[in-house]
Amino acid sequence: MMGLRPIKMPSAKERVAAELRKAILSRQMKEGEVLSLESVASQLNVSAMPVREAFQILARDGLIQLRKNKAAVVLGVTETYIKEHYQLRAILEGAAARLCAAPETDISELEEIYQDSCKVLENKDFSRYTDINREFHNEIWTAAGNGKMKNMISELWNGLSMGNMVSEEDYAKVSVKEHGEILEAIKAHDGDAAEAAMKEHIMRSRDDMLTYYN
Repeated sequence: MMGLRPIKMPSAKERVAAELRKAILSRQMKEGEVLSLESVASQLNVSAMPVREAFQILARDGLIQLRKNKAAVVLGVTETYIKEHYQLRAILEGAAARLCAAPETDISELEEIYQDSCKVLENKDFSRYTDINREFHNEIWTAAGNGKMKNMISELWNGLSMGNMVSEEDYAKVSVKEHGEILEAIKAHDGDAAEAAMKEHIMRSRDDMLTYYN
């Protein structure tokens, strides 16, 4: 292993929400499936509180319907929902990338995270990429300097959009290449290019996720 930094983990509620959202969007969890607070907490090895908070996030987004007995029911997800979800992410994350490209923004941490992702590829440690991918995006949200925007994007996060025909290795290679293009635009203080590169990155993720619906 080549001197990788410890990865900053998201909050428990964000991690739970992301795992549940990804499972619902990729149809691992089916419409009508009942989720119990205790079962989800046990499976994800967290306490009940972050699961309860994650349920609230997903209920607001129309992915689940809450029940009074500490449970929730998975609602149907359509191609239209997927497209709207990623469109919103593209708008918000594109704006964050544009803000991050401002000359006064400190992007040293973002550059370190990108270098770590390149080392992950070199070491073929692809199981680590899920976390480092989120860390790259999270650092852009943070460096953008808009706390409300960061909170909104965090609640929309759904992990890797790998689709059903892509290996971890192939996904990581494409993702790191796209991250490099985003970073280069940010380093050049080119807000237009940074926003465009981020939007293309998110839309490619949308297309990967839609392979579950073909």
